[in-house]
Amino acid sequence: MKKLVALMLTFTMAFSLTACGGKDAGSSGGSGGGDSQNAGSGKVSFTIFNSKTEIQEYLEEAVEKYGEENNVDIEVYYSNDTVAAHLSVKYASNEPYTLAMTDARDIYSLGVEHGYDMKGQKWIDETDYAITVDNMVLGFPVCVEARGLLYNADAIEKITGETFKPESITNLDEFTAFLDRLVEGGMEAPVAILKPDWSLAAHYLQQVYEEREDVDGFMQSLYAGETELIRDEKFNALMDTFDVLMKYNTFASAPVSAEDELVHQKMAEGEVAFQFGGCWEWNDIIDFEYTGNIGIMPVPQNVSDAYSDCLVGGGSKFFYIDNSEYTSDEQRQAALDFLNWLADSEEGQVLISETCGMVPAFSNNTVTCSNDLGNAVKQYIDAGKLVPVYDYCPDDHYSKVGACMQEYLAGQTDREKLARDIEAYWSSATPVKD
Repeated sequence: MKKLVALMLTFTMAFSLTACGGKDAGSSGGSGGGDSQNAGSGKVSFTIFNSKTEIQEYLEEAVEKYGEENNVDIEVYYSNDTVAAHLSVKYASNEPYTLAMTDARDIYSLGVEHGYDMKGQKWIDETDYAITVDNMVLGFPVCVEARGLLYNADAIEKITGETFKPESITNLDEFTAFLDRLVEGGMEAPVAILKPDWSLAAHYLQQVYEEREDVDGFMQSLYAGETELIRDEKFNALMDTFDVLMKYNTFASAPVSAEDELVHQKMAEGEVAFQFGGCWEWNDIIDFEYTGNIGIMPVPQNVSDAYSDCLVGGGSKFFYIDNSEYTSDEQRQAALDFLNWLADSEEGQVLISETCGMVPAFSNNTVTCSNDLGNAVKQYIDAGKLVPVYDYCPDDHYSKVGACMQEYLAGQTDREKLARDIEAYWSSATPVKD
């Protein structure tokens, strides 16, 4: 059991990797726990905070039907504020949500103090992704997400005239040769790179932490200032790959000015063949003239280790139930019933996999994911080829280290300086866990 340090609930705490958006509940809008009974109806009422905005409409429709069938009233809210900032305001005003969807890091901070122990629920035995802290089951996994190198098979095959087999690319040398082949065939720049700090630091660079046997030991060495990244094999392997991606980047002339939408458009329409990213980008890609056949493969590196043919991923977004006096036992039970419905009922499983297009986090959910990238990720999961994500980075990691990565992407610093900057960040950071 990993011991975790509960963080203070302030506006400056925890920036979530995915900001909330859409129909805004305001910094303190929406009701919290409130009365457990809907006045005059005899129904239990409870609230849900949703931080995965792309499923808001689907979730609202689902809970309306669920409420009618189960004699409960459910309201779903989201906010444009960061998750932790929004929820801290709700707690400060004594209006917590009954059920809140957060990132893993928020379970370790908010959930430790405010989460209800869900030990004993049937769904716990059906997943490998529940979050347990101090022997309390606090986090219900909403879905599984993974990251790697996205590829457009149609765009590739249009040039090569051959069926693309991603497993044929096993290292960086082979990948570089393949990119050269695409260039020779007429694709001037076969790669697009997302510029955001969260993509560069919390997703790409974070593989340096994750793809090793003793992750905790390595992170402790970073905190202690004992690791020289410039001498680290994994760091150099991934940065060698990043250099190749930069060389063939279609936005090379202004890499930190490229908007995400342009990256996704070029991938969707086959102007580029490769882009580092994750299965969550599916909805962004299909917004354009999607050619079809976009998949995901491991990031090619010139190292041979246990992670060479794996993606990095795990549970993404977690529900926790409020344990405060402002939430009644009836509301907590209603929330537990809803989570069991999500995990075990046919309707809940269809909502997750088909309607929302997410990769299910539960082994008993066999409904086919409607997301092509999600289906590809599911194959890696089933094959046991998913490297666990590292969930314990400080809340400012992706913004500060991401800024260093952006400087590198823009050609404003070299690898040695980047390594020193990352080391300096970690040696001055406060550990999230002990």
